[in-house]
Amino acid sequence: MTALYSLSEIRAIEHAAKRMLPAGTLMQRAGQAAANLGLTMLPHGSADRSVLILAGPGDNGGDALEVAARLASTGIPLTVLLFADLARQSADAQQALARAQQNRAVFVETTSAIQLLSRRWPLIVDGLFGIGLTRPITGELYKVVEQVNRLGSPVLSLDIPSGLDTDSGNVVGQPGIAIRAAQTITFIADKPGLHTGSGRDHTGNVVVESLGIDPWLYTAPQVQLNEVALFSTYLKRRLHNSHKGSYGDVAIVGGAEGMAGAAVLAANAAAHCGAGRSYVALVGPALAYDSAHPELMFRQARQMDLTRPTLVIGPGLGTSVESAELLDKALESSRDIVIDADALNLIAQDMRLRQRLVARAGASILTPHPLEAARLLGNSSAAIQADRLGAACTLARDLNAIVILKGSGSIITQPLGNLIINPTGNPALATAGSGDVLAGICGALLAQGWPAWETALAATWMHGKAADLLVQQGIGPIGVAASELIAPIRGLLNRLTIKHDKMQH
Repeated sequence: MTALYSLSEIRAIEHAAKRMLPAGTLMQRAGQAAANLGLTMLPHGSADRSVLILAGPGDNGGDALEVAARLASTGIPLTVLLFADLARQSADAQQALARAQQNRAVFVETTSAIQLLSRRWPLIVDGLFGIGLTRPITGELYKVVEQVNRLGSPVLSLDIPSGLDTDSGNVVGQPGIAIRAAQTITFIADKPGLHTGSGRDHTGNVVVESLGIDPWLYTAPQVQLNEVALFSTYLKRRLHNSHKGSYGDVAIVGGAEGMAGAAVLAANAAAHCGAGRSYVALVGPALAYDSAHPELMFRQARQMDLTRPTLVIGPGLGTSVESAELLDKALESSRDIVIDADALNLIAQDMRLRQRLVARAGASILTPHPLEAARLLGNSSAAIQADRLGAACTLARDLNAIVILKGSGSIITQPLGNLIINPTGNPALATAGSGDVLAGICGALLAQGWPAWETALAATWMHGKAADLLVQQGIGPIGVAASELIAPIRGLLNRLTIKHDKMQH
């Protein structure tokens, strides 16, 4: 389990640990761990192995000075830019400074910063600002960060890339700026902001260093990263003695005129993820069949019994009166249901539908993108993105539903408050129809008897992982079509099932 801790939780753990350790211990451990990682990032065999250290005020700057002291002691050519008032530095940071000076690190006036950053460095260590930053980076330091990002040198950020918010993953302030790191070594524990919002655009590879803190000082985490272990119990090998009726029916309700493709995508995903039968219940004119996917069965939505199959409602549904009536009928179902796209928009604008959703006995999985979430909460997409975890929690609580808030680092939560950030996926998913595929996966797993919570976790993880596999194969992230996700998702589901079965036997 990869636990994620908020700023307040990290502060509490840190303070408790400091009371039990000699002064400066955590800073020294952080400096050593970061120096060790920095050495692995330097090019081997290169004549130039020089390092530029950016040290700011506070303990993050102290960590950077410890890195300088450790690297300088190995003979690495060290240049340090110290953006801090020495008189206001902590005793630990001042001691680190003294050690760096004794080990012949070269300290340069900060007025020379832009000149120093006119050339590419083998490694830059970012220790400007740590996890407590509350104001945007401005003035001289804004220019420094801007130049670091423009330069393209490998950057190792200490604890968190300077300028990034620990909890939300947003760049602090408007306008704001944050370091783009190749690697981030984060101390004490992992943090939500490294994995959602803008976090993944800035952190690079994340390495967690606990600094030897006793495990019993850690409270139970409120947030964690999604992983296969959270849903693997339900990866069941299929019995030879089974048939299509063993694996459930899925009906995709949607496809208003001109939008049938969304429903077909979802139905195709459901079929490829193991649903016994996959129906497309169209609001618009019914197709006789789809020659590319003849296994899909087409119906007129208003003529289909919506109480029997597992329902996915919303892909291409539209917001007509008929669409609202179909959603009203679908919400009568006692079965678990997936609600996506236009179905979410209808709920946002109709209080009666909203009340029907809240009162449902069966589980509801909602899959909004930020704008759909904003409509449901009567807010703006910017407000949703400013606090993705909080927005997802509010939606789950207010609508009595499991919520998958899509985006970079999708948030999965439920009314009871479990908060999961999904680590898989990349910009290949930023394409029309990607969300329809996710909804179809959810429908297929529900039809096969998966619980709704594990369905949401597994579907989100596999959806993102399929995009990662495509990029690894050189397909994307630019130009990936949503339909291309479906085959790798099927492959993942089968491989995970085989692996889990072998582990069980």
